[in-house]
Order: sequence, then structure tokens, then C-alpha cells
Amino acid sequence: MKILLSKLIIGLSVVIPGVAMAAENVADKADNAFMMICTALVLFMSIPGIALFYGGLLRSKNVLSLMTQVIATFSLVCVLWVIYGYSLAFGEGNAFFGNFHGVMLKDIHLTDVIGTFYKLIHVVFQASFACITVGLIVGGFAERIRFSAVILFILIWFTLAYLPMAHMVWGGGYLFTLGAIDFAGGTVVHINAATAALVGAYLVGKRSGFGREAFKPHNLPMVFTGTAILYIGWFGFNAGSASSANEIAALAFINTVVATAGAVLSWLFTEWMARGKPSLLGACSGCIAGLVAITPAAGSVGIGGALILGLVAGIAGLWGVVMLKSWLNVDDTCDVFGVHGVCGIVGCIATGILTSSALGGTGYAEGVTMLKQIGVQAASVGVCIVWSGVVALIAFKVADICVGLRVSEELEREGLDVNSHGERAYNQ
Repeated sequence: MKILLSKLIIGLSVVIPGVAMAAENVADKADNAFMMICTALVLFMSIPGIALFYGGLLRSKNVLSLMTQVIATFSLVCVLWVIYGYSLAFGEGNAFFGNFHGVMLKDIHLTDVIGTFYKLIHVVFQASFACITVGLIVGGFAERIRFSAVILFILIWFTLAYLPMAHMVWGGGYLFTLGAIDFAGGTVVHINAATAALVGAYLVGKRSGFGREAFKPHNLPMVFTGTAILYIGWFGFNAGSASSANEIAALAFINTVVATAGAVLSWLFTEWMARGKPSLLGACSGCIAGLVAITPAAGSVGIGGALILGLVAGIAGLWGVVMLKSWLNVDDTCDVFGVHGVCGIVGCIATGILTSSALGGTGYAEGVTMLKQIGVQAASVGVCIVWSGVVALIAFKVADICVGLRVSEELEREGLDVNSHGERAYNQ
């Protein structure tokens, strides 16, 4: 009887697609463990990684203000993600937004599976991407913005910029149907955040004394520690985007190593030739540049392509924080756009080239040529910049009207740590 019943189920699974799907969607313990580890790594990046990296770049009187902004915005996004964020990003909807059917995750059951792991893990994995994105933004206008303005801005921008971009790229929306390749967040995370940071840097204005005083990082060992945390955590970012402990995860893992090494060396040696000395800050910046550039390409380019991309990214990032920043005449405190914006754009466009099987990549979708894929990648970059920029402009204007964007010059001179939070990072 048992044998007869099992044969009947197998037969039905061949005839009825729904039964076949149910049979295939079984949680795999190894993939569950893999995705939980990757999620924890991205969360590790989000708080200590960004806080230490950005904090070390600032003056000592403002380091706690930045760290407070990082952990507060992280927590805010976690809460919003559960309330409505996941539903709007990954629910079935239109080309730009999902739906509200999953408010408070009410439609997700404990045993629901997506792919080969539980859907609840997918919820928190994607939440970690949203958290790190908003954390990246605050580095663009650090040392002079009101804490209340940051909170209000993030509330608006996350809802109207991050969620639709995530839906467009990963939730089956407009850019997904267009055929854009963004393996782990070149547009959704890096260009999205960098554009918002650039808009904020312009609207908040330059720091008092900018261009007349030397604003040097107060703690380079802290910057190095933050870089190391970001580097290790990035393997969860990229390998985890394969959604399984499979061959694509392995490709993303090695590509992340190779591209980052290439970017560190190209930034370091270019700086050495241009300025006469290689710096630790340059090596750390090159590391981040390589990680950013490989993010959209990690699962589709070959190892040789990853090395080329990393070498290009190191030079592009250095150009972004030196030449482009000067041309834009902006005080982007932690060079968010110079590194994340420039290298994110380089990585997205290069993905359209290096994914070619002739260049060692996994190849394009059927009927897609290199030229067409490059066009799609460029379109995705353009949509992201315009969408994020417009929403950021609106969000900052609303924050300015409601609470004011910037502290007074007197408070800024004294430092945000003591004036905004009543604390000092170091005993004088």
C-alpha cells in the first residue's frame, strides 16, 4: 500500500505542476545554515564595520554621533522592514512596489520555504541589506547634521527609495523584467546609498572650515579594523546572494577575494606613483572599492574578469575621491559617492561586459547580446540615480522643514558628541 501511494504521488507530481513545486521546495539544513551564517556576516558589517570605518575617518569630537546614527538607523530599518518593508519589496505588485498583504509578516508561516531554505531567513537576509544601505548614507554628511533630521530622512527615503529599488531589481519589478544583472546590490545598495549621500552633502552644506582647515582621520587603526570587518562580512553579502551553498556561491566567494586584492594593489600603487607614498588609508579605501565593484558581478563574471574589475575599481575609486570630488565641489565627509557611487557604477556597467561566456563569465540570457546587456545595465544605473536622487531631495527638504537639517556653527565647532548625545569618545 505504501509503495502504491508513493508511486501515485510521484505520478501526480509529473502531471500537476503545483504538486511538483511542493515536492521540490523542501528546506535543506545545509542551505539554511549557510544562509543564516551569511545573514549574520552582513549584520556584522552593518553595525561594527560601518561604525568603525566611518568613525575613524572623522574628528574625535564627532565619532560617537556617527556611531549613534549607524545603530539607530539600523534599528529603525529593522522595525520598518518587519512592519511593511519586506511586503513592499518582495510582495507581488506592480513594476515599482509590492503590496501590503504581508504587513507584520502575517502571511509567512513557520514552515514556509523559498528555494531550499525557510522564508523567515530570506526576510532577515534581505533586511540586513536594507540596514547596511542606510548605514552607508550617513557618511556623506557626517559631523554637522541633526540627529532628528537623520531619523526623519531615513524613514522617508527607505520607504520611497530603497523599497522600490529592491522590488524593481530583486522583487520581480521593472528592472528585473528588463533583464538587469545585479547579483548582490550594485544598484540597490551602493549606487542607491551613494546618490542619497551626495544629495545630502549638498543640501546640508560643507563643514565649517572645510577647505581652510585640515580634516584628517582621527584614528586610522579604527579605519583598518572597520575595513577588515567589512571585508569578512562581505562574503555573506556576495556568496549569500546565491541563496544556496552551491557553485555560484563558490564563484562569488573567490571573485570577492580576487577583485578586492586587485583593487587594493591598484589604488595603493597609483597613489604611490602620484603622491610618492602608499598609505594605509589608500589600501583600506581600495579594499572597499574592490568590494563595491564586484558586488553586482560576483555571481556572473569569471575569475579573470573579477581581477580586471578589481584593478579598474581601485583606480576609479581613487579618481572619485580626488578628482571627481573636487569637480563636484562637495563635502562628502567619508567619500560615499567617490567610492560606493563611482565603483558601483563601474561594477554595474562592467557586469554587462564581463558576464560574456567568451570572457569567462556565465553567459547572457538567451537571445541577449553584450551590447544589449550593457544598455540594460546603463539603464538600471540611470533609473537608480534619478529615483534615489529625487526621493532624497524630497526627504531632506521635509526634514529641513520639520526639524532643520543642520546644527548651529557653534555646536558644530564644539562637536556633535557632547552637544547631540551628551557624551565624549575620549577623556581629555
